[in-house]
Amino acid sequence: MDDFLDSLYPEITLETDDLAMTISVKKDYSQIEDLDKRKEEFISDLNEFIREFSETSESKQFMTYFD
Repeated sequence: MDDFLDSLYPEITLETDDLAMTISVKKDYSQIEDLDKRKEEFISDLNEFIREFSETSESKQFMTYFD
């Protein structure tokens, strides 16, 4: 099933010294012709995703891993 999903959604891995995240992109950004605007939309969506996650109980549960 994972192989099937891989073919549906492009993925990007973001990595810093502290974090590594692999993101499957479900939104179709191809309708935004201007590359800079497309990038801006993606970054905005990524920031919104992080903000929403930070407000969930799952984010607190995840942080208990470090207890």
